[in-house]
Order: sequence, then structure tokens, then C-alpha cells
Amino acid sequence: MLDLLCVGHASYDITMSSARHPGPDEKIFADAMQLAGGGPAANAAVCAARLGAVAGFCGYLGNDLFGDIHLGELESEGVDTSLVQRGAYPSPVSQILAKADGKRSLVNYKGETPWLAADAVSIESSPKVMLFDGHEPLLSLPLCHQARKMGVPTVLDAGSLHKGTQELAGLVDYLVASEKFARQWCGTNDMEKALDELAAVSDTVVITLGEKGLIWYRNGEKGAMPAFQVHAVDSTGAGDAFHGAFALGLARGMAWPDLLRFASAVGALTCTKLGARPALPNAAEVHALIG
Repeated sequence: MLDLLCVGHASYDITMSSARHPGPDEKIFADAMQLAGGGPAANAAVCAARLGAVAGFCGYLGNDLFGDIHLGELESEGVDTSLVQRGAYPSPVSQILAKADGKRSLVNYKGETPWLAADAVSIESSPKVMLFDGHEPLLSLPLCHQARKMGVPTVLDAGSLHKGTQELAGLVDYLVASEKFARQWCGTNDMEKALDELAAVSDTVVITLGEKGLIWYRNGEKGAMPAFQVHAVDSTGAGDAFHGAFALGLARGMAWPDLLRFASAVGALTCTKLGARPALPNAAEVHALIG
């Protein structure tokens, strides 16, 4: 049985670090470069695998160079790829520019690659937890309904507001949203107000606030947790790591405060290295930070 099945987006990341963004018609030189697989759901699966889980990824990769490399990378990390769908459309590719303050900018290319069909895969064995990033909306919706029928807890990585996250937000058991999603959904910069509004949509809500930590609602109670203090190099993938660790914590039956602290530590450690996939921590690193 899988501890965690992650459904959604896989891309190949080309990450460069520089002190600043280039201006119009300006050429600058990168300080470092990192090449690795990426994508919210794919990163969450790798993150969970590095933390000792039996994790699987369900999504699309093209029959191209980037798809071949990424599939091999997932398999080398021990991720179950039996539900990966491949085809003639290109694998998504992301160009990421990481700045000295740890912030990043991202451009994603997927060409005319369509969403996977609602019946693209069939899940015969129930995972302990199912995580969605919303980037495969046609497939995710029936899988989410199937998970609920099977009694499998579901988590949504709501990074931004789009078709997939909008449709899944009210269906999943755990709505784990970024500040960006909360602002887009609720039309406010007041995150306490946004938390109240999202609590009307889902029984359990977490809003991640980057270096400001997180706030949460669960079973009629609300709370907050500060972020771990780390030296940030690149925030790419921190949200993916948080969601993967959060879902793994559910699969392991962690108590609520411990689960949030665990996921926060994993997300924070991902900010300490360049790139997303190469920065995902292992269990020993997380243990050292949490103490």
C-alpha cells in the first residue's frame, strides 16, 4: 500500500541564481545553475519518499528528453511511477530565477499539452492519503470522489486559484492553501478573514504564510504557528515540500501540532538550498532541525 499518492503536475526545472533580475535588453550572469525534475505533486512525492514513505506519482510526462530524464529521476528516488501517463505532447518545463533574498520568479512552458482525461487511470489499491495539486482537473475530480468513497483522506495543495483548485477546494478533507490562493479566493489581504471564509468551504484549513509561518482552522478551533528560522537561498519548492510532508504526517497519524511542525520544518529546509528537488530534505535533516 502507498502511504501517499500525489496527483497532478510534473515539470522539468531549469533553475539559475542571480543577485537581481535583468532589465530590458540586459544580459546578466548566473551565480549557479540547477537542473532537476519539479512540479508540485511530483515534488511532494519525492519529498515524502526521502522522508521514508512509500509514495507514488500520477501525472503526465511526454515521450521526450525531459520526460525520460524526469521519469528516471522519480524512479531513482523510489517513487512509484506505475500511474504516470506518457504521450506525444511535450513535458512541461520551468525556467526559474532565484534571487539573493530567497525569492524567485518562474516561467512555465507546456505547449499544447492537454489535461489527462477523467478516465486516464484506474486506482485499484487504496493509498493511505491522496494529495492533489489541481493541475489535472479532469482526472482529479473523479479520483477525489473515489477517495472519499474509499475513506481515503484527501489533501489539496492550493497554490493559486485556477480550475482545478477551485473545483477541489470544497471536496477535499484538508485544504492547505498558500497566501496567494487565499487572497485570490477571498479578495482580501487580511488572512484572518480569509481563514474564516475558507473555513466555510472546508472543515480543515491551513494557510501558509512563508516566513510568517501559518494559520489554521480545524474542528471549530483556530491557531497559528511561526516559521522555522533558516537562511533562505531559494524558496522554490518549499510549498511542495510542506504539502508532501503534511500528507505524510496524516498517513502516519501524527497529532495535529506535531504534523504542522513537521511540515513546517520540511518546507523551511527546502529554502536553504538552490532549486526545489535537490533541496528536499531527508528525515535526518528534519530531525536535526526539529530537535
